[in-house]
Amino acid sequence: MQHRIVVLGAGYTGAVAAGRLAKRLRREDVTITLVNPEPDFVERVRLHQLAAGQDLKPRPFAGMFAGTGVAVKLAEVTAVDVDRKTVSVTAGDAAGPEELEYDTLVYALGSGWNDGGVPGTAAHAHEISSRPGALRLRDRLAALDGGRPVLVVGGGLTGLEAATEIAEARPDLDVSLAARGGLGDWLSEKGRAHLRRTVDRLGITVHEHTAVDAVQADRVTTADGRTLPADVTVWTTGFAVHPIALATALDVTDHGRILVDATMRSVSHPDVYAVGDAAMAIGPGDKPLRMSCASGVPMAWQAADAIAARLAGTKVPQVPIRYFQQCISLGRKEGLIQFVTADDRAVEKALTGRTAAFYKELICKGAAWGVANPTMGMPTRRRRVARQETRSRARAQAAA
Repeated sequence: MQHRIVVLGAGYTGAVAAGRLAKRLRREDVTITLVNPEPDFVERVRLHQLAAGQDLKPRPFAGMFAGTGVAVKLAEVTAVDVDRKTVSVTAGDAAGPEELEYDTLVYALGSGWNDGGVPGTAAHAHEISSRPGALRLRDRLAALDGGRPVLVVGGGLTGLEAATEIAEARPDLDVSLAARGGLGDWLSEKGRAHLRRTVDRLGITVHEHTAVDAVQADRVTTADGRTLPADVTVWTTGFAVHPIALATALDVTDHGRILVDATMRSVSHPDVYAVGDAAMAIGPGDKPLRMSCASGVPMAWQAADAIAARLAGTKVPQVPIRYFQQCISLGRKEGLIQFVTADDRAVEKALTGRTAAFYKELICKGAAWGVANPTMGMPTRRRRVARQETRSRARAQAAA
């Protein structure tokens, strides 16, 4: 009987994990089902570009996974039962819910925007953590007359990229940014200086050390009682994981991230692996890996290789996940590459300007290429799935 692998979510991490598993294991031994509600791959790192009016290259899964052995199932995940080892899904053309059985589950449902419980945010603010959200913002910006105020709330990577992209694409708008801390206060001195020069050149008004307490249709109210005008508010203050894991028997954090070991395996259910934003994994310096593509793709590699090794009864590889840089686009003509330590702390070295913009573009293209080429161009090495007793003996030897 074939070993059934089900991968939930086809963002960067789920798609990479599915493809890498297909290249690690023989088709006659396993079935790999990738569940996703949309038929196309979404380049999440480019959604600020989509919101600003640019068109993104279509990347249909049908073409990306053609001939790989990965079966793409277009459906919405509604529940996971880790004790019965089933996943409940609903497809758009189905008469009702359907259950998928698995032997190994890869949970990669990722994250969406987090309104933080701030009054009025869900009703009046826009998000760019999803393609539908980015398209709604795109339409709203297109309808704005020149001179109207647009406020981006959140001074992290997403907020910086959104504010600069909008300001560059629509110089007729009055774009501002509200940051809880100082502008780019986690960057090096060189990085902060370049960031400030760029936002000044683009005409972006920055409200530093400003927390937003309420959002209305045409303004926001700050914690210190000020009112900032905003015909459009873009909310980028953080991410919240998909709520399904919190409703399962898996060991999770208070916020619903699945607790995993160094191989991305659930600490409570060994048949479940979690990758990307959905997983709470510890990285260098005993710090949790941050929610990002830079964390998620190496996590997917680790999980896929660990699953393949355990099924084949061979040694499980463990490659430490570390950081090298933070890549920030500041419009299409400017960028900032902040080099960092292994545990993600900024060092003084940074690339800026057009060189950095080109570098970031290569990173984005490379991430999309990696989805379609999950073994990074290395030769395919498909292994046979070992018999259960062989796998049990390998596990015992590894634990000894």
